Amino acid sequence: MTTATDDVTLHQLLGRVVYFHTLFIDPALTPAQEPGRGRACCNHRSDTHQRTAYGLLATTAWTALDEIATTLAGHHTPCPHRDGSCCATCRVATAGAAIADAWIVTEHRAYRRSPPGDPVRQVCRTAAAARLAHAFAAQHAAACPALATLSPTTGSPLLPSLEDLPLTGELLALWHDPLSTAHSPVVSWLNHCTALDDIHRVRETRRNNQ
Repeated sequence: MTTATDDVTLHQLLGRVVYFHTLFIDPALTPAQEPGRGRACCNHRSDTHQRTAYGLLATTAWTALDEIATTLAGHHTPCPHRDGSCCATCRVATAGAAIADAWIVTEHRAYRRSPPGDPVRQVCRTAAAARLAHAFAAQHAAACPALATLSPTTGSPLLPSLEDLPLTGELLALWHDPLSTAHSPVVSWLNHCTALDDIHRVRETRRNNQ
């Protein structure tokens, strides 16, 4: 379990994800595709009886990520038996993967770049799923078997940098070690932008001035 101070930090970071998704990503999303279908969560593929989505997740600030993910058809691959008895930690992992995938695809389109390849998308999905799920599990003492298969994917050259994709890069950087006081990977100039066009303009200006 985390301390009260840690909880405040995590809630602030969750708020930043929700704010950025609402402000930048949601207005630029492409029309929904067919919903994805993922692997069964811990509670629906075994008798482990992990803490559930309704019993735990719905009572925390983390439920905001799950709510975002449900709007991301084509990016979201939830448990095929999705209901209130799903493993809460697995639900956070699939939500994190969906958000990272939607962000990286949307940023590529907004910056007039070619669509990201499947390997890049997969490594971003895996990294976000692992980092968010591990943070959730640590805060709520909700470890589950799936965590052992989720690697934070540190050091991969496929992970976007803060300079390359500011939103996706910051998402992954902030949740790499969310409670660390050794570094602050927040891209402060993003706070002065109001749309992806603004981010694109600042990004290009910074590149030209290097």
